[in-house]
Parts: sequence; C-alpha cells; structure tokens
Amino acid sequence: MSFKGLELKQLVSMLSMRKHVSTDRAGEKRQPATNRTPREINRNFIFNLVRTSQPISRADLARKSNLQASTVSLIVEGLISQGWLFEGPASQSPRGRRPILIQLDERRSVIALDIHPERITAAVVDLSGKIRTQKIIVPPRHPRKAVASICNSINALIAEHEEKSFVGIGICLPGRINPRSSSTIFAPRLKWPVENLQAELESVTGLPVRMDNVANACALAEIWLGNSDANDGLVIVNVSEGIAISIYVNGKILRGYQGMAGEFGHVQLQTEGGKLCACGNRGCWETLASNTASLRYHRELAGRNAAQTFEQLLNRADKKEANALKSLTRSAIHLGRGMRILLSGLAPREIVVVGDLAVQWNLIGPIVETELRRKSIATIPIIRCTDNGNNTRLRAAAALILSEGAT
Repeated sequence: MSFKGLELKQLVSMLSMRKHVSTDRAGEKRQPATNRTPREINRNFIFNLVRTSQPISRADLARKSNLQASTVSLIVEGLISQGWLFEGPASQSPRGRRPILIQLDERRSVIALDIHPERITAAVVDLSGKIRTQKIIVPPRHPRKAVASICNSINALIAEHEEKSFVGIGICLPGRINPRSSSTIFAPRLKWPVENLQAELESVTGLPVRMDNVANACALAEIWLGNSDANDGLVIVNVSEGIAISIYVNGKILRGYQGMAGEFGHVQLQTEGGKLCACGNRGCWETLASNTASLRYHRELAGRNAAQTFEQLLNRADKKEANALKSLTRSAIHLGRGMRILLSGLAPREIVVVGDLAVQWNLIGPIVETELRRKSIATIPIIRCTDNGNNTRLRAAAALILSEGAT
C-alpha cells in the first residue's frame, strides 16, 4: 500500500489504534509505524496504546510498540505537555525503580452531536470513547430558532459539566458537506442550515467544531475506536431515516468531487412504481431498505395499529409480532440487494452496518447475507453490525475531534 499523496491526518487515522502488534484474520502480523513514516503516526499510535492499555508505563509502551524507548518518551512528554495524558502513581515492582504509569486525562472530553431531521442527541464523550452522559434535543421547526435552540442546549450541557475540559464539538450529519468549505451540499432531509450551526457553536462556545457525514464519521471511529484496520477496504452502511455509505480504501475516506462520494442510498433500485425519495427521485435504495421504509411496510400491514416510530417497531418485533417481523424482513431483503451493488463495485474486505436495527440483527443479518450471496461475483466480505446505533454515531462524532486533537 502506498502512502503517496495521502494527507497526514488520513495517514494518522489509517494507522491509528489498537494493540501494537496484533494478528489479522489471515494470521499476518500488523506492525506499528516505523521511522520511515511521519512521526505523527507514531504519536497517534502511542496515544491509542495508552487509551486501550492504561495505566501503562513508558517501558511497556516501548515494548508493545516496538519503538525505541527514547522515541516513546519524547512522544509521551509531548502528549503530557498538551494535556492529553498525565502521569499517575508509580506501579508496584518486585525490584528496581518503580515505573511511573501513564493514562488519559479523564477531565478532557468532547461534545458529540448526532443530528437527525426531527431530533438531535448530544453527549459528553471522554478521550477513551466512553459516553458519560447524553440528552435529546428537539429543535423548533423554524430554521433560525432551531440553530439558537441547539446552541443554548450545548451551552447548558457544558455548564452542567464544569469539571470537564472540553476540547471540541463533533457533529454527525445526515447529509454531505464540501470538505473544503464545510458547506452543506446535499442534506435533503434537513430543513435548517447546518453550516450556520457550526459557525454559531464556534462563536458561543469558543470550541473548535468539526462535522461530517454520519457514515464517514463512523468509518473514522471504526479505525480510531473500533475493530477495523481497513487495510483491504471498509464500507460503512448507516441505516436510519435514509441510508448513508462511507468508503474507506487505501488509507483514506473516499470523498469524491465536492464530498459527494458514497450516496448509494440514492441509487434507483425500483424504476417502476417506486416511492418518492427525499432527493426527488423514485425507487431509491433508501426508500426500500431504511427505517422509514420499514415503518411504511408496517403501515401497509397493520393499518391504524401500525408502529409510529422505528423504536416501537423494533419493540414489537422483539415481542414476535408477525407484521413487525415481516416488515423488517422485507427491508432486510432490500438492504442485502443494495449491498450487493457495493460488493460488486467496491469488493471491500469488511462491511459494517450501523443503525438502530442492531437490536434485531439476529433476524436481519442472515437475510442480508443470503441476499449478498445470491449471484454474487465477488468474495463475500466480513459483515457485522455495531452493538448500538445511537452510541456508535455519538462515538463517531467524538472521533472527528479526537483524531485531530491527538495528532
């Protein structure tokens, strides 16, 4: 794999995380950054070793990372001076000098926002990716009032946690932004100007604000906080009111011209009699396989007794209601058919599904995989679903800040 042409922060994200020398599924050892790669990559690697192994000594960091002790010490001192790490108590040692243990500064935290058309989840996330608290914000429908309401709620959340030192605000969006200008260029379900939110939040809080498409943020979180190294390609499929895709290949998120890469949710799969999509077309993939589609299927079956929210639908499925199970099964079939396009066109090693449907993945997963295997021309990838869609998106929003701050 070549690093030529990659941005430094993308390199950092690619080689971040996890344990120093681990074994992948083919039995091959993955090595940390060496002196032939930018020093920021080694710095990121050490940060994540501390995150996953804390408290840990400098000697153990050097042993786990295969880096020279002097290099490790230099990196650790820099992270301490910037407030990301601190020195804890000395560990017990049977002989010799007791090593000083290093750990994350638990006071440092991120405000994470998971934005949906009708509601926003805000959370306090620490440096290890743990969600400490969260709240639901229901913004007014008026665009200007919506931005003001969200800003007031975030200021209140910060005030409620005076003991924390906040380093930034990360925002997951149900839409695409231009990575150069941070302006929204495609968010058909949002009815208020989200770019105004970024500017207003930076103004009223004094904190840096980073925002990205929810699927792109989830891809970054999988590398930074999750279980993927993405060496052979990772595709994120976020299933919510719509469907968002992120493609992580050759060490970076594939963004395309003006950041529009990955809008497979708006590929037409049903040309005759298709339902109207938020984008203005008919028969798009997300009209067949999203949470919105599942609720529509349930209304067709249950009539007046239909579930009003996707959470209600999942609860009914958990109670083995026949119509709820049929509705989720129908969506799962279309989810698998759409993913077959991803498989044929991108041939990723791993597909990670994100969404509230995780609680019914035992039902949905086998159906999706069956559809993927049907007349597939590519090798079937690893397919898994994250444990909790809401928490995954909040951790992803936090990763937008953490992946920059510790580089």
